[in-house]
Amino acid sequence: MSKEMNSNMKNKRCENYREFFSKEYLMGPNSLQLLDEMLTKYPLKEGGRVLDLGAGRGITSMFIAKEAKADVFAAELWISPTENAKDFEKWGIADRVIPMKVDANDMPFAQDYFDVIVSIDAFHYFGNEKNYFQDKIMPYLKEDGVAIIAMPSLKKEIEGPIPELLLEWFEGDESEMNLFHTREQWLEILGENKGYEVVMDFDLDCFDEAWNDWFESGHKYGIKDKEFFDRGLGDYLSFVGLVIRRQKRNEY
Repeated sequence: MSKEMNSNMKNKRCENYREFFSKEYLMGPNSLQLLDEMLTKYPLKEGGRVLDLGAGRGITSMFIAKEAKADVFAAELWISPTENAKDFEKWGIADRVIPMKVDANDMPFAQDYFDVIVSIDAFHYFGNEKNYFQDKIMPYLKEDGVAIIAMPSLKKEIEGPIPELLLEWFEGDESEMNLFHTREQWLEILGENKGYEVVMDFDLDCFDEAWNDWFESGHKYGIKDKEFFDRGLGDYLSFVGLVIRRQKRNEY
């Protein structure tokens, strides 16, 4: 590792949260690495109301609350909000982060409510339908609010049969391929582009670091994923970052 790269890693804010780079808190590639890069490339104003959609064990919500000094709704379908609440209390953020069980297809919030909606390594599970963003996400953003999304993607479109290595990773379930798209395909899936603009779209630089943290976490699925990467799985995958602004009504 070069001195410059090592210095850049040390300067990352997520390094202050290294105790959470573990199997107890990670549910895949390091969400704090992904979030840190997104908020470095598109910094949030301090304060405001943020929805963390697909918050997992709540470490991304903690990062947002501490680094952006925002009030955060930690919305997650599969992790108990009671368990997350215990951690939020322990971490000293219970006054800023509200744990909730939320289905991304049926959200219980008022429209025009959030300054920012963040979704890290989760959007691909529920946002695959064309116009989903416009119909199910955008209404909850305030005018001029932004959605900040990071999710796994493909480096290039798969033409023809699914490569055997990918199919093996999917455990033979070809439908899993529907979760993975190139950045260009994701922009198409967003839909009609009515009422919003894509401010930024890019491939994240921290791809290797986020995956390596997962491999080293000790999680059994991280160990399994490492075996696939050793066989070339990383040649197919990337992470895409999107920043999408809801336009003011007089703009469209």
